[in-house]
Amino acid sequence: MSDTKASTVPDERVWYDQFTSTDWVHDTIADSHRVKALRSRKDFWGRVRVMLDGCQGWILSAVCGLVIAIIAYAIDVAEVTIFDFKDGYCSTAWYLNEKKCCRRGPCDDWRSWSQAFNYHPFGEKWTDFTIYLTCVVGLALLSCWIALGTKTVVPSAYQLTTLDENLAALPREVGQPADGNSTDDSASPRQQDEPQQASPPMIYYSAAGSGVAEVRVILSGFVLHGFLGFQTLIIKSVALVLSVASGLSLGKEGPYVHIAACVGNIACRLFAKYDRNDAKRREVLSAAAAAGVAVAFGAPLGGVLFGLEEVAYFFPAKTLFRTFFCCIIAALSLKFLNPYGTHKIVMFQVRYLIDWEFFELVSFVFVGVLGGALGALFIKASKYWAQTFRRIPAIKSYPLLEVFLVALVTGLMSYWNALVKEPVAKLLLNLASPCDGNDENTDELGLCPGSVNDIPPILLTLFIAFLIKGFLTVITFGIKVPAGIYIPSMVVGGLMGRIVGHLMQWFVLSVPQWSIFGNCATAADGSCIQPGVYGLIAAGATMCGVTRLSLTLAVILFELTGSLDYVLPFSLTILVAKWTADAIEPSSIYDLLTNMNAYPFLDNKHKPVFTSNLADIVTRTRRERVIDITNSPLVSAVSLRSKLELLHRAGELDGGLPIIRHEVLVGLIPAPDLEFALDQLEDEQTSLCLMDRVPSIDEDDEDDADPTDFTQYIDPAPVALDIRSPMDLVYECFVKLGLRYVCALKDGKYRGMIHKKTFVRYIRQLEEEGE
Repeated sequence: MSDTKASTVPDERVWYDQFTSTDWVHDTIADSHRVKALRSRKDFWGRVRVMLDGCQGWILSAVCGLVIAIIAYAIDVAEVTIFDFKDGYCSTAWYLNEKKCCRRGPCDDWRSWSQAFNYHPFGEKWTDFTIYLTCVVGLALLSCWIALGTKTVVPSAYQLTTLDENLAALPREVGQPADGNSTDDSASPRQQDEPQQASPPMIYYSAAGSGVAEVRVILSGFVLHGFLGFQTLIIKSVALVLSVASGLSLGKEGPYVHIAACVGNIACRLFAKYDRNDAKRREVLSAAAAAGVAVAFGAPLGGVLFGLEEVAYFFPAKTLFRTFFCCIIAALSLKFLNPYGTHKIVMFQVRYLIDWEFFELVSFVFVGVLGGALGALFIKASKYWAQTFRRIPAIKSYPLLEVFLVALVTGLMSYWNALVKEPVAKLLLNLASPCDGNDENTDELGLCPGSVNDIPPILLTLFIAFLIKGFLTVITFGIKVPAGIYIPSMVVGGLMGRIVGHLMQWFVLSVPQWSIFGNCATAADGSCIQPGVYGLIAAGATMCGVTRLSLTLAVILFELTGSLDYVLPFSLTILVAKWTADAIEPSSIYDLLTNMNAYPFLDNKHKPVFTSNLADIVTRTRRERVIDITNSPLVSAVSLRSKLELLHRAGELDGGLPIIRHEVLVGLIPAPDLEFALDQLEDEQTSLCLMDRVPSIDEDDEDDADPTDFTQYIDPAPVALDIRSPMDLVYECFVKLGLRYVCALKDGKYRGMIHKKTFVRYIRQLEEEGE
């Protein structure tokens, strides 16, 4: 992000650093003062400025939507072309993929690699296989190598508790505060404030993975440097083309959310209103992230709901409408660009002309149970794989080695299976396509039976593909390449659903005389059952089990089918899938990533059950962590600098120092403000005034203000709660008010302070104890 530490600009106030939290209250107040000053001018140009200020949000939404659509177009066109290079090339125009090279079916212009080379020591088939496998491994390694260029090292003092599972971090004990506080009075202050020496620095790669989990953390109010920068945008876009084109079991839809958020973050630099205010910036990021889903699925309404349901932490009404505007602009721009050559904005679109039967409701519920269970089991399998295979020293130390092994296994297992070898989007299209002959999507993979005797071979083919694709998706998720989980999880679910659909079809054909089926088994093709419907419903149910998206998924499925006839089956299946997944595995895949990477995320959608109060997590107060002005309001700058360094060593760069007099809290100075004020001093060998100073007449002008007067940096009324306050109240203060810290009082006297990251750690401890 652009919230970098600008130490070269002495007059610029720095508020946010790595892994620090956004001060929502401060940013809201600062924006209110800005608006008040802007509206103070009542002349014509003053009103023009107010009008232009109000248009900035709409301008940014339009710019973000347009740029996101252009990037999505470039990625879609590039990856499809490179994907087909593994099998051959177009002799008339090398830059065309097979579909564009042969628009009217099979043609001689598309040549396989065995046709291009005359030397075949082991036969033409093995020549094609060798080149295919080489391309899969080569593209995957190149994508990983590019993504590793976004390596970011975070010192251990910035951490929360643990590190990335791929780097074998040594986590702190759950019960030990990372802020340096301890209830053990025998420990020295220096021992209490310094972090454990055994904890290595945290390393992450901002261009790897899907990025949705990180976008959630950023929108919740924490700062992750580098994740939304220009370098990440370029590198992830290029690496995403290569990773998808390699044929690995991954998708580009999740990374679209991250790329879109990068566009939103960069676009905020156009206007100081958003560039200098972190809370306002996150309004634009929410809209941009939603537009990423809109271009990924061609579903603008689904994108809006995704922003509301998944990534957005604070979503006021005006942000909702601007998000809708941004998604519409992105969808319209993509339609004009026409990346798929069909004048449609969806990667796959199906139409079901045959309505569902009432007796199918039972099978729809069954599919929902299977999809939810499959999604939950995928999360458990991914966690197990990360804690076993990725703990191997060689795998931890060399991400390229893991990518090489995964790509090698993928190439070996995919080439010989026609279903698994297909691109994930094309495979999902075939799994969801109907068999009534009225759809424009033909049965390219032979999944439509002509009679009841054709069903068993199809079931065997689908089952083998289901096992292979499920295994490849588990081992692929988490490798250091740009990779999404949306479409791969839908493909695995679609294979399972297609199996159920054909079993249902076979059952109806086996007992056509049952009255419950009515005239269903008398159709010309043998049954009115649509296996493609089961494939699409199961795809949505499995994705729901993985991501725990509900309403968003239902709307995306509506927009993909363009039919309201299946509103009830879609909704019912996703509802059942979510219930089932929550019962098996409470955490979504993004919760898993957040916990395993120790991102400081305070979930505002799942409130824990508290049975404690504030006293249980507030530690003893030490003089090194407070400023006592009982004897005098003058404090030495050297003393303040040492206290500030203690906060930094404890990882509380966004913490604060309470100011007390006779044990009564009279104010608080935030650590970023204190650092800024101390940096302005020419000589720190002096005393500073913190309270009770009356400015002289000569200091009415801000330019003549005394630099040794720190009164202007003090918050005279910090939020404070009684130490006996229930933990539910503390949770509401952090979530609803967006506070960085809360002070604790007992009988009106100061007793301690709880930091937001400490509270996040406490909630995580409760979750681990409840497992």
